[in-house]
Amino acid sequence: MIRILLLVTVSLFFVSCSTHPRPISPNEKAFEGEDLYIMLALNAELTKHYDVAAKRFEELYDKASKKEYLYRSLHNYLLAKKNEKVIEKVDEITEGTFSDPALIRLKIIALTEMGKLDYAKKLSIALAKKTQKAEDYLLASDVYIKNQEFDVALKYLNSAYMKEYNEKILDKMAIILYVNLHRKKDAIAYLETHTRMHGCSQLICNRLIGIYSNENNIEGLLSVYKRLYNLKKDKSVAQKIIRIYAYKRDYVKLIDFLEETHADDTVLLELYTTGKNYAKASALAQKLYEKSGDIKYLGQSAVYEYEAHSKKMTKKLLASIVKKLTKVTKETDEPLYLNYLGYILIDHDLDIKKGMYYIKKVLKTNPDSAFYLDSLAWGYYKLGKCVEAKKVMKRVVNMEGGDNPEVLLHVKKIEACYKKSLEHKKGKKKK
Repeated sequence: MIRILLLVTVSLFFVSCSTHPRPISPNEKAFEGEDLYIMLALNAELTKHYDVAAKRFEELYDKASKKEYLYRSLHNYLLAKKNEKVIEKVDEITEGTFSDPALIRLKIIALTEMGKLDYAKKLSIALAKKTQKAEDYLLASDVYIKNQEFDVALKYLNSAYMKEYNEKILDKMAIILYVNLHRKKDAIAYLETHTRMHGCSQLICNRLIGIYSNENNIEGLLSVYKRLYNLKKDKSVAQKIIRIYAYKRDYVKLIDFLEETHADDTVLLELYTTGKNYAKASALAQKLYEKSGDIKYLGQSAVYEYEAHSKKMTKKLLASIVKKLTKVTKETDEPLYLNYLGYILIDHDLDIKKGMYYIKKVLKTNPDSAFYLDSLAWGYYKLGKCVEAKKVMKRVVNMEGGDNPEVLLHVKKIEACYKKSLEHKKGKKKK
């Protein structure tokens, strides 16, 4: 209640509403020493000597007849919990009329603080009916909330909201509906209607998120988080959207969201590779490399580009991929890129011996990898050294990854080559 008073009285302090016979402007001194009185009053207020501040401002009002001093005096009497003094002063000035709504508001607050709720309700209803201002409907609702009459409070809150569609009033309505009246669907309906008409602000979005979380409404949460992200491109909100889509296993919509917003390109890259969309993965990795300068992205771009065009590879494209991987392997000894470069040089007969150099370099640190050993065996095969190739492949077939379709194809070809070399040796012996 006191917080409402702050809004009412502080704003009025610098507005002249003088009852002085001759109008005095806010900047005009009404008497000598007025500035000193103001400083003393404000200092007392600042140091929380509210009773002293109230008396200082009352003296200022008596001397200058400026209403802003009166409002400030009564405000400090409220803070000093001198509620009877506020009521007495307001009654003395207004004489039971509504000639000054600001004073009546202060009286309502004082009555409420004193627990005289029946009188406060009666007065607040009369004031709201007379002024029909949002602030007075809001004040009436506060009195009813204090008395735990939430249905009636909601009625006055709704009247206040309809005046200006203030989101803070709506938020208060939603809390009463959801917490006090247990009308959960109505709380959601009010908030969602507001967002459709006026947009989803930070306050309203967060209130909806709280409700949907409590209700475990995943679809509702996702919808609000997306609206909140559009409002403010917050990375933490984007991560929540990503987690929800992942929880739902709705990877198609997750990809759509990430392609549209680029909220997290690293996640998008993972999704492309998981879905074997290598063309898009290559383009995105290249973009990430250009943006960050991280060499791993250049390597990924080359690898995915190779996978995307492995069935239909042009010489020009192959040369570009080799160039990228060569650059990468000069800056990092990452086995994946060394193996890819070596295998490409071998498989496409570009430079088999150089390709094997890269593969052997990988095997120094990864001697038991089926895939890297397969690349080595394939190099021997390409050089026509089928006996050596078969020796290596004997190890591969019994290892994890030895049943890979490409590995099995290599086994078949190497076995055929090996048999052919044996037949060739037998033929020579007969001669």
